[in-house]
Amino acid sequence: MKNVLFKFCAIGAFTVMCVSCNNSGSTDSKEAAKDSNEVKMDSSNGGTTATPAIPSSVSKADQDFAVNTADAGMTEIQAGQLAQQKGVGKDVKEYGAMMVKDHTEAADKLKAIAASKNITLPSAVSADMQKALDDLQKKEGKDFDKAYIDMMVSDHKKVIGMFNDESKNGSDADIRAFANSTLHTLQHHLDEAQKCKKMMK
Repeated sequence: MKNVLFKFCAIGAFTVMCVSCNNSGSTDSKEAAKDSNEVKMDSSNGGTTATPAIPSSVSKADQDFAVNTADAGMTEIQAGQLAQQKGVGKDVKEYGAMMVKDHTEAADKLKAIAASKNITLPSAVSADMQKALDDLQKKEGKDFDKAYIDMMVSDHKKVIGMFNDESKNGSDADIRAFANSTLHTLQHHLDEAQKCKKMMK
């Protein structure tokens, strides 16, 4: 019965989120996910809500890590798809394909962990990430290749810092293990992006 109730609530929450995203261009999916998780935490802490949410036992810091990681991952996948379509250099296209493959795999692992811990993840990239993707979409030729690789170097440096922190300080064992096991892949992505950047000079 609990599983049925959980699935029902999860589907309902996802539907509401999708409808709100479609009805309002100003809705930020990342912020909506964080708000949803906050409501669950309030519920688990004895807060009063009209419709009590199923509480999550995961700390706010771990929840935020999961939400931010999902946002970054979706961005890497969409940027990688752009690189495959618009990239001029063979290395840029291949790098984009690697991003799509690796970040899709990581996203699937994260979704499974989030579902087991009742963490809401964003269903679309955040407004800031969407702006970065829109700016990248406008680039053409070698300008696109340079902008894409610059974005990958910058993004992976930030994400590696975030994953390092979570792998050392995360309070949830499963999320901490996910961060730790994904670090090697992210470092490889950064190394390859930096190689591409050097080849462009």
